[in-house]
Amino acid sequence: MINFSDLTFIFRFLPVFLIAYYLTPITYRTWTLLIGSLAFYAVGDIRLFPALLGAVLVNYLFGRANFGEKKKLLLAFAVCLDALMLIEFKLIGQFINNSFLPIGISFYTFKMISYQVDIYKGKIEKEPKFVDVAAYFTMFPQVTSGPIMRYSDFEALELKEKFGDILEQIEDGLKFFVLGCGFKVLLADHFAMLWKDIGTIGYESISTPLAWIGAVTYSLQLYYDFWGYSLMAAGLGVMLGFPFITNFDQPYSSGSISEFYRRWHATLGSWFKDYIYIPLGGSRKGTGRTFLNLLVVWLITGFWHGVTLNFILWGLILFVFIALEHFVIMPKLPKTLGKIIGKVNVLVFIPLTWVIFAIANPMQLLEYFKRLFPFFGEGISVNQNDFIKNLGIYGGFLTVGIILLLPGLYRFFVKNRKHPVINVFLFILFWACIFSLSNAAGNPFMYFKF
Repeated sequence: MINFSDLTFIFRFLPVFLIAYYLTPITYRTWTLLIGSLAFYAVGDIRLFPALLGAVLVNYLFGRANFGEKKKLLLAFAVCLDALMLIEFKLIGQFINNSFLPIGISFYTFKMISYQVDIYKGKIEKEPKFVDVAAYFTMFPQVTSGPIMRYSDFEALELKEKFGDILEQIEDGLKFFVLGCGFKVLLADHFAMLWKDIGTIGYESISTPLAWIGAVTYSLQLYYDFWGYSLMAAGLGVMLGFPFITNFDQPYSSGSISEFYRRWHATLGSWFKDYIYIPLGGSRKGTGRTFLNLLVVWLITGFWHGVTLNFILWGLILFVFIALEHFVIMPKLPKTLGKIIGKVNVLVFIPLTWVIFAIANPMQLLEYFKRLFPFFGEGISVNQNDFIKNLGIYGGFLTVGIILLLPGLYRFFVKNRKHPVINVFLFILFWACIFSLSNAAGNPFMYFKF
């Protein structure tokens, strides 16, 4: 599998592709994107490459048959076919062999479903060509882990012809790519080391302070891994002429868990809202129906991440928190108190839910929560001062990761990314990433497995 944070991708695939892409006449540039994307995917998953090709062809044909026709039965059949394909591969990957789960199947399937619905609703006004549809489904910056671009964003592709405009476009995208690479390589991968060390010690043997540090560490690892990936993917899109896709919008500055998930993996959240929650009736059909719709959405969200108990439990717990916020905390408590509780939920309970997300084994999960809340458990940790040693090793990374949660820092970068000082910083950051990658085995992005 080729990762974005892989030296082969950075120094071979990407420059060769960009040269080929911009040497191609504008009329045929989408073909270059399609061919390059198929080659990228085939290198990563040649055995299940036919599954992607088959899904692309079937969805193109269904979309073509339904364009301008609004055949509800045809739409339902196409959506069910895509959903069943995703469910079948998820179950095979979980219970038979994980190697039979195609890379990125969730993300390209969600694109396909949104495409079918948007065709039916008339949101796509001009009948797409096969090359455009195929490139949209398979484009390499998004095919493995999103973001989930809508076809309308794909249509917003701006093809540059002047050399100066092309260089400016590539430079701007490269800045987001480098920043994302820094988040992934210099932060997320080091948080992964600490989380792995805690697992090596054994959850039943760690101290309570280290258990809480572990909860924060995994939260930061997941955040900077996936935000880093999203920035790299969005940056690659900008290099090609697509609009920047925001997938993370400072979620830890949110005032509630529901707001957190509007900002966390925003393209997935908006997909669930537009293609599941609203079609079910949203919040338009009374309190009971809203409650049920939220439950359905969060059960599906948990199942989408995995069919093990911890993912279902994770989805159910988030549903409970969001339902409490929606029906009790926000409407019935004083506004100031509601905001305080919402902030506590984000900063305290979100990391705890990530622990449930991270640990699939129920007994190990129980042991971890016994260490988090020792008055509910038995026994003592092997070394009460184990957290001091780990803070000495990883404290600097944790400090930087927490500081970067401040939303003003990223906004400052975006606003001033053309400044020479920012350019120097990014140059240093890029080579720091390269040095780190050349001296360690790169970790795959965490969301590849979903």
